[in-house]
Amino acid sequence: MDKIIIEGGKRLSGTIPVSGAKNAALTLLPCALLTDEPLTLRNLPRLADIDGFQHLMNQFGISTMIAGSRPEDFGRVMTLQATRITSSVAPYDLVRKMRASILVLGPMLARMGEATVSLPGGCAIGNRPIDLHLKALEALGAQIELAAGYVRAIAPDGGLPGGRYSFPVVSVGATENALMAAVTARGKSTLHNAAREPEIVDLCKLLVAMGAEIEGIGTSDLVIHGVPRLHGATYMVMPDRIEAGSYACAAAITGGEVTLKGARIEEMEATVQALRDAGVAIEPVAGGLKVASDGKLRPVTLSTAPYPGFATDMQAQLMALVCRAEGSSVLTETIFENRYMHVPELNRMGARIETKGRTAIVHGVEKLTGAEVMATDLRASMSLVIAGLAAEGETQVHRLYHLDRGYERLEEKLALVGAQIERVGSD
Repeated sequence: MDKIIIEGGKRLSGTIPVSGAKNAALTLLPCALLTDEPLTLRNLPRLADIDGFQHLMNQFGISTMIAGSRPEDFGRVMTLQATRITSSVAPYDLVRKMRASILVLGPMLARMGEATVSLPGGCAIGNRPIDLHLKALEALGAQIELAAGYVRAIAPDGGLPGGRYSFPVVSVGATENALMAAVTARGKSTLHNAAREPEIVDLCKLLVAMGAEIEGIGTSDLVIHGVPRLHGATYMVMPDRIEAGSYACAAAITGGEVTLKGARIEEMEATVQALRDAGVAIEPVAGGLKVASDGKLRPVTLSTAPYPGFATDMQAQLMALVCRAEGSSVLTETIFENRYMHVPELNRMGARIETKGRTAIVHGVEKLTGAEVMATDLRASMSLVIAGLAAEGETQVHRLYHLDRGYERLEEKLALVGAQIERVGSD
């Protein structure tokens, strides 16, 4: 199994291109199920999760074609066409590795009138039930059955009638599934307390480009007027705000100056504010964001929250950053209850972090020291890379399959700006 070796202490300087957003792409790909015409997605990142989702779409009989052999600044281009869907079952062996597979449930139900999906897998970062997905689909008129580890959703004859659902708590995935199910319903659907993440906006924009009628895009109240059919489209995936935030942390912890090409400040305001609070300078420049730090970091106090709050997907990376702050930071995780598995690994590198329930207290230290560490989930793996960039000596990060799920060409991008980093095969 591969590992990454980092020789820390190198100041990052230069330009890093930001890839297409993983979390957006995984939501846009299943939209191909909603039409028999071609859907072309541009700026797709080359990631294990994208490849896995492509295989899942092939399982349904959907043709996929990728243009070009190497991702450049504008990523890969994939054309999907669901002329004829040959299976409405998403099997366990494909779904178990990737939680996003549950996002085929809504569009498959809308297109075929039924869908059977294995209960999903993904990162082990706490309890992430899909009950809100199922309740939202029931509110739109679906009948839901659970048996033998599978969810089966069935629409009445003539398709989903549409309906009204108010999410008791904000759920990104459930909002996405309900949106895709509602766009071809027979009537109007209303979603209250819907998620507002930029990735939700990206999904709405694609659906509108395909002929959907959606009101309230970007707000917590979405009104969807069902249309008889959707058509094909060509669409550019938004830049990855989590990747951009991660590289901003990497630049800051090394006292570096990096331009994040393609990043959009308006989609990552909470991350930008947290970094500014920590003493990092971030300013929009033509075509991206400029991040600069003198290495003198201040402690922060914040809680994760649904958008527009501070993203849970940035918590581990910010924690790594404030390990080097002059003082104690307090981070509270409100989204997932088991998202501090990176803490013992950071402590192995000399960090001083204590956890009390959902709160982590990070006491800044003068230096971090390289060590062998183990990635426990996607964002935790990036936190270890960030710490390794600033640590004295060599850091070895194991279990790279987590990292490969969400960061495209990570070693290449960091090496471009001066990091001493390489991927090698384990003994």
